[in-house]
Amino acid sequence: MTGTLALLLALVRFGSDSAPMIVTVSSARGEARLPVRTDATGAPVIAAPALLWALDGSARVADGWAEVNVARQAFRFLVGTPLYVFGNQLQALAGSASVSRDTLYLPFQFVAQVLPSFLGERYRYDTRRARLIDVTVVASRSPTARAPIPVLETRLPNGLRSGHIVTIDPGHGGVDPGNPGTFFPRGTREKDVTLQVGLLLREELKRRGVGVTMTRTSDTLIALGDRGRYCTEACDLFVSLHVNSLARRPGYTDIRGFETYFLAEARTEDAARVAQMENEAVRFEGGTPDAASGVGLDFILKDLQLNEHLRESARAADLVQRNLKAVHVGDNRGVKQAGFMVLTTARRPAILVELGYSTNPEDGRFLTTYASQKAMAFSLADAVVEYLLEYERKTHSADSGASR
Repeated sequence: MTGTLALLLALVRFGSDSAPMIVTVSSARGEARLPVRTDATGAPVIAAPALLWALDGSARVADGWAEVNVARQAFRFLVGTPLYVFGNQLQALAGSASVSRDTLYLPFQFVAQVLPSFLGERYRYDTRRARLIDVTVVASRSPTARAPIPVLETRLPNGLRSGHIVTIDPGHGGVDPGNPGTFFPRGTREKDVTLQVGLLLREELKRRGVGVTMTRTSDTLIALGDRGRYCTEACDLFVSLHVNSLARRPGYTDIRGFETYFLAEARTEDAARVAQMENEAVRFEGGTPDAASGVGLDFILKDLQLNEHLRESARAADLVQRNLKAVHVGDNRGVKQAGFMVLTTARRPAILVELGYSTNPEDGRFLTTYASQKAMAFSLADAVVEYLLEYERKTHSADSGASR
C-alpha cells in the first residue's frame, strides 16, 4: 500500500465524523475522561497534557517536532504536518499534531490506532465504548496477580482530579475604586474591570470542574488583610486581579502590557512602585500603608524565603504570563516579585495579576471590552488548570518516592 493510499484511508477512518466526543483512558492513574476537539482543519485532536498525565508519559516541543514518550517509547510528530516517526520509520496520519496557546494537541488517531498498533502488549482501544485501556492494569486485578491492585481515581475531562479549589480576588471594591482608569469609558474604574474578569474566570474554572471561592462578587470593600484568608488550607491557589497605572510624566501613556507578581522582596523600583500603589488601598480601611506594611510584612517576607509556596507561586505566575501572551494586545512584562499585603495572609501559593495599564489607550480599550475580558478569563483558566496538573504530577512523584 502506498503512503498516499494509507493516508487517504486514515482520513476516512479517523475523520471528525467518526471520532467520539469523549475518550476514556483506563490506566494505573484511574479513569480519565478526555474531550476530543477539532483543530483548525476540522481533524479530531486531544490535549496532550491531560492524555499524557493519564498515560504517565511526557512531551517536549522543539524545532518544529513534538517528541511524545509513552511506556518508554518515543513518537516524534512533525507539528502541523500529518506525519510522525516511530522506530526510525516515517508514518502517515489522518491529522496533525498542533500547538495552540502553548498547549500541544495530538491527533485522535494516536489514541485509537497508533498506541494499540505499536504498543499492543500494553494498550487496547475499545471502539464501541471509546476507551483506551492499559491491559497491564486489568491483568493486575486478576485473582492470581500478586501485585497490589492500583486504586483508580475519577478524573475530570481535562485530566484533573476533582476537589481543587482556587480563590479569586477581584481587587479593590466599594469605597475603594482602585485607579480611576484614564482611558476607560466614563464611569468605569479598576474595581469594575477586576470584578468582571473575576466573575468570568469563576465561570470558566467551574466549567472545567475547579471549585472557586470569591473574595467578593459585588461592589464591596474587603480589607486587604482579610482577602488572603479566603484561601484556606483546602485552597490550591490564590489569584488577585488588578489593573496597573502610572502617574503623569513624559511618555507615561506609552507604557502598556501585563505582568504577574508573587510575594517576595521587590527587586526593581517599578515592582516596589506597584506594590506601594496596591498597598495604599488600606487607607480606605482607616489605616495607613506604612503601619500596615512595616514590621509584619518584613517578618512574613523573611519567613517565606524558606517556604515552598514561593516556588509554586513563581511557577503559577510564569504560566499566567505565558497564557495571557496568546490573547493580550500589550507587552508581556514578565514575572516579578514584590511585597503585596493582599498576598501575605493567603499562606498558600498566591499571585497577583496586573491585567494591563489603564493609562494606555490600547490597554484601556482591551480591558473594558467584553470579548477581551472573556479571552483573558479563558487564558487565566488555562494557566490555572495547567498549574494544578503540574502540581498533581509533583505530589504524585513525591508520594511514590516516599512509598519506595
